[in-house]
Amino acid sequence: MSPADPTTGTSPEKDRQNAGAAALRGLLSPVPGALTIGRILAVLSAVLSVVPYVALVKIGEILLRASATGDGVDGVAVRQWLFILVGTFSARLLIYFAALTVTHVADVRLGHVIRSNLVARLAKVPLSWFTATNSGRVRKALQDDITTVHQLIAHQPVEGTNAIVMPLALMVYAFIIDWRLGFLSIATLPLYLVSNLVMLRGMGEKTVEMDRKLGDVSARMVEFVTGITVVKAFGQVGRAHSRYQKAADAFYSFYFAWCQPMIRMAALGQSTLAVPLLLLINLGGGAWLVHNGHVSVADVTATSLIALLVPFAIEVGMNSLWSRQLAGQAALRLSALLETPSLQNTGAEHELRGSARTPGRHDVVFDHVTFTYGGSNSPAVDDATFILHEDTITALVGPSGSGKSTIATLLARFADPDSGSVTIGGVPVSDIPDLYSHVGFVLQDPQLLSISIRDNIALGRPGATDTQIRDAARAAHILTEIEALPHGLDTVLGSDSGLSGGQAQRIAIARALLVDAPVLILDEATALTDPESQHEIQQALSTLVQGRTVLLIAHRPEVITGVDQIVLIDNGRVMATGDHASMLSQPGYAHLWDTAQTDHPEGPQQ
Repeated sequence: MSPADPTTGTSPEKDRQNAGAAALRGLLSPVPGALTIGRILAVLSAVLSVVPYVALVKIGEILLRASATGDGVDGVAVRQWLFILVGTFSARLLIYFAALTVTHVADVRLGHVIRSNLVARLAKVPLSWFTATNSGRVRKALQDDITTVHQLIAHQPVEGTNAIVMPLALMVYAFIIDWRLGFLSIATLPLYLVSNLVMLRGMGEKTVEMDRKLGDVSARMVEFVTGITVVKAFGQVGRAHSRYQKAADAFYSFYFAWCQPMIRMAALGQSTLAVPLLLLINLGGGAWLVHNGHVSVADVTATSLIALLVPFAIEVGMNSLWSRQLAGQAALRLSALLETPSLQNTGAEHELRGSARTPGRHDVVFDHVTFTYGGSNSPAVDDATFILHEDTITALVGPSGSGKSTIATLLARFADPDSGSVTIGGVPVSDIPDLYSHVGFVLQDPQLLSISIRDNIALGRPGATDTQIRDAARAAHILTEIEALPHGLDTVLGSDSGLSGGQAQRIAIARALLVDAPVLILDEATALTDPESQHEIQQALSTLVQGRTVLLIAHRPEVITGVDQIVLIDNGRVMATGDHASMLSQPGYAHLWDTAQTDHPEGPQQ
């Protein structure tokens, strides 16, 4: 366990436990009324559980009295108490079922609210957030944590309440029957409670730490599995696996050290509630009381059954407590996701007010733009200013990691700048409600989905006709290869067929052609394809860039000698702008060019 914070006097785990409880209260705010109704019904059901025992005692007394006096059994009274027994038992079950129905409906409602809010929030967060956030932690929140909260909402209010009220009501009735039998029915309970108090000491903080370590294991597992192809290719399987193994070992060591003494104490506690021991105490003590005429056999039978039922209810209560501890941490992660900073959708707000601004022209201006990734001390883009004139091609060049791709993502509004502005036709990109009908992009990784090729091409224009889709595919030099597939445009990627990198890239180009956005971002679309595909892709790109304002991210300066403007980027700053001939006098660009000539002595690629 982590040391206590000297400012608060509590450990980080305790602070996180308290934060989890607060997050849970906030998360449950849409359904407090339903949970209260579920608890009230559970109390009523628990109180009714006493009546069958009362009926059992009364029937026993009637039968014993008839046996002792030799008179006939009072059949009317027996039938009356049997009716009460069956009726209240059935009513209890129906009320319990109604309580669970109420809480399960509340759980469905809350799950819908949480998922809807998460979808709405994640749809608005910067796309750069998804790159920076470990997918294992997101998966755990979206899947595991909602399931954990389900247990708390659908079951705990009813089962937990019932586990408290029912044993208390039964114990009260046991003492009403006879105070000596009451004490016999709970004779071993103090030992059980003491053992549990010792066992559960610090449970809240330990649960928080366990949950955190499980999150680390989940994150490392997803990291290892999703990156297995890359780590195998570079012979890093051992290194990648070791990170997962270390996380798993850390969890094992912690969990073993926590559970080993708990298991011993739990075994001791459970032994005090063993059925043979409970029967020995209650039947043995009860027999002595019957022998001395203090109680009847029916009384002993009822209190013995109560003694057997109370431990089970306590067990359910302990499980409910555990569920609440886990749900607190789940709520904390879900709340963190729901509070993820999002991009301000000012474009949609303008549209709702009828003041939406649509660019009348398509020149792009970066005006003193600065942007820093979360957690970084230095800006990725530092006071960048330049203009992309309408219907021209501007290439960004610079060393690897200089900020070229980050600048492009700010135009596509994958994130908003910390300061400065990015405008299209004088309109800030944040004010354009349908930005992606104005800005298209073709990236190194085409990001095709596991849907049909038709739907992949029409992703940015769902209402496109087959003719429009085929025209776009033809212009992207991919239609012939699509039609050669068994199902043509209906081929489902990843299921019916796989595509080469070059084919996938040309489908992405067809998608951009179909959207027909006047501003286009190209991130070295041929960089990851084989040489045979590059010619086809270059032809498709030649069609794509016509009549558009193009921002080309060039990792190799030799591919952009024919562009209208070159912008040299280094450490996020604009170092120089101009055409190829004028830029050769700039030392940074000249160095890049000389390096490219050395790497590719056959000459520059146009």
